[in-house]
Amino acid sequence: MTALDDAVPGDPTDALSAAPPAGMRRSVAPHGRLKFCYGPMDCGKSTLALQIDHNHARQGRRGLVLVRHDRSGAPQITSRIGITRLATEVGTATDVRDLVREEWAQGRHVDYVIVDEAQFLSPAQVDQLAELADEVGVDVYCFGIATDFRSRLFPGAGRLFELADELQPVQVEVLCWCGLPGRFNARVRDDEIIREGDTVVVADTLGQHAEHSVVETSSSARSDGDLATFRYQVLCRRHFRAGDLGPATAQHGQLRLS
Repeated sequence: MTALDDAVPGDPTDALSAAPPAGMRRSVAPHGRLKFCYGPMDCGKSTLALQIDHNHARQGRRGLVLVRHDRSGAPQITSRIGITRLATEVGTATDVRDLVREEWAQGRHVDYVIVDEAQFLSPAQVDQLAELADEVGVDVYCFGIATDFRSRLFPGAGRLFELADELQPVQVEVLCWCGLPGRFNARVRDDEIIREGDTVVVADTLGQHAEHSVVETSSSARSDGDLATFRYQVLCRRHFRAGDLGPATAQHGQLRLS
């Protein structure tokens, strides 16, 4: 009797274990990936999400595209370069596992899930995405901003940093006014950085040929029933900390709350 004869079939700790017979591997549950692609505003996260969906779909894979508070205010993924894709809106109480189950109930297989604006997910919803990857082998691709205007992690982004199999900063650099890479999304009002307040939901409201605008929906943003006016500017750490918006604070394409 040899060492191979004594080996326990399928024991992963035994370096001499023989390969499992053909077909045995199919009895093992597939393992999906949970990936988080993150970066500041305007770095191309939504564009990348749509490109990945396109690449998978053209290979015959079936996907579920989700979004939480798209800038358009509609259930869709909207890229600032003009590409749009209808999506399923994830609500506060949504169990994302149920969305996949509903697809199965309709006879539609789900190979992958894409989630844009994933920073707005709850930690529990991120846990549900991890369960989909681990238990049913669905590949999950999340896209979002890591930190809010206070430079603190969004709850959803924080949980993704804890659980994701792969973390990937989006490679398209967004520059601070000084030319260094921008990482921080500063909230600005009357040319001053605002460092306290609610984390809010925003949406573009102007047409494609106008400067981007967003709507403030936080109750703390309203004063006597009027909508507060802010804009957002990407800064490097040094200038975010110093509150230095540079010589040209009203730049084209900055998000504005008005």
